[in-house]
Amino acid sequence: MSVKIRLQRHGRKGKPFYWIVAADARSKRDGRSLEKLGTYNPNTNPATIDLDIDGAVKWLQNGAQPTDTARAILSYKGALLKNHLAGGVKKGALTEEQAEAKFQAWLEEKASKVSEKEGKIAKAKEDEKAKKLSAEKEINQSRKAAAEEAENEAIKAEADAKAAAEAAAKAEETVEDEAPKTIDEVAEQAKEEEK
Repeated sequence: MSVKIRLQRHGRKGKPFYWIVAADARSKRDGRSLEKLGTYNPNTNPATIDLDIDGAVKWLQNGAQPTDTARAILSYKGALLKNHLAGGVKKGALTEEQAEAKFQAWLEEKASKVSEKEGKIAKAKEDEKAKKLSAEKEINQSRKAAAEEAENEAIKAEADAKAAAEAAAKAEETVEDEAPKTIDEVAEQAKEEEK
């Protein structure tokens, strides 16, 4: 029986969540597995991986073959390195303490790289949020300025209309003052013009 270390899909449509399992190569993708070694959630940034490194190393030493994606995950978490160091201990090239010290040093270096990446992602999110906020403020200021300008134009148009109405009323009054009001006044005015 050949054993594969592979991913078993769970989760809903569009939001996959994977179990990392050791399973018989002939079983279905989501079928029966021999052992669950961990989980992999690609929906987060960076992806969340929870892996039993010792269990994975045990299966690797017993001849389990990881799939390409599972190999990348095992390499990322250090299971392949630990398997390699365990092989060196078996051959006598390293002592158990030296192998463990190398593995711990690698883990610390990896943790610092991951925390640095998380910091960059958080900073990029903050920068993007600040950029959106400043753009929104500019849009709000331009809307406010346009509204004030429209209001000023409306007030000016209203004042102009009022001034035009007053001018028309004055013109009407002057026309009324100049125009005779009765027939007698018209006749008198005509006589004065004849003289």
